[in-house]
Amino acid sequence: MIRVLLVDDQPLLRSGFRALLDVEDDIEVVAEAADGMEGLALAREHLPDVALLDIQMPVMNGIEATGRIAADPALAGVHVVILTNYGFDEYVFDALRAGAAGFLVKDIVPEDFLHAVRVAARGDALLAPSITRKLINRYVTQPLPASCGTGLDELTSREREAVALVARGLSNDQIADHMVISPLTAKTHINRAMNKLHARDRAQLVVLAYESGLVAPRRS
Repeated sequence: MIRVLLVDDQPLLRSGFRALLDVEDDIEVVAEAADGMEGLALAREHLPDVALLDIQMPVMNGIEATGRIAADPALAGVHVVILTNYGFDEYVFDALRAGAAGFLVKDIVPEDFLHAVRVAARGDALLAPSITRKLINRYVTQPLPASCGTGLDELTSREREAVALVARGLSNDQIADHMVISPLTAKTHINRAMNKLHARDRAQLVVLAYESGLVAPRRS
């Protein structure tokens, strides 16, 4: 059973998401909250598999709540998915940097919403290749200063190559084709890279790849 926490200050939206989730046999909404502070407390109490967080909320916004969840070892199994009204707005990259596993636009169709919840619960990448590319095109428009101590020197050449391809928005199958390896081997390279870089998920790898200078932004 996939346990979900809903955190949004708009009761009508929470009710709509809950209505979609409650009819699914493999999903259970364990709690709801109207602000980030309450959501953080409920995350600690219920330890959900997925926490769906709005960005703009009173008391504590979704970015701060995400950062606190990501920093708490007791909540390592909680996969945060950011909910936004505006698509690729200015807050999305900050949310990913804070530790979010991905994000969803609130007008998403029900089928895609349910699929995203299941993907996040598995711990897989929620950012589809097309979403990753749009995110990069919108936010990574200037070279970022290289970060010291990112741990990239601990990666093998094949792991570095896999991380760079993740940052370009490729799926595991596409990475496998590019590197002429099996999808399982590609996933192994990515998982090992995440462990070495202390990245919670694929979204964090994208952030690290650009912040470290491993991948340079493409110019349009």
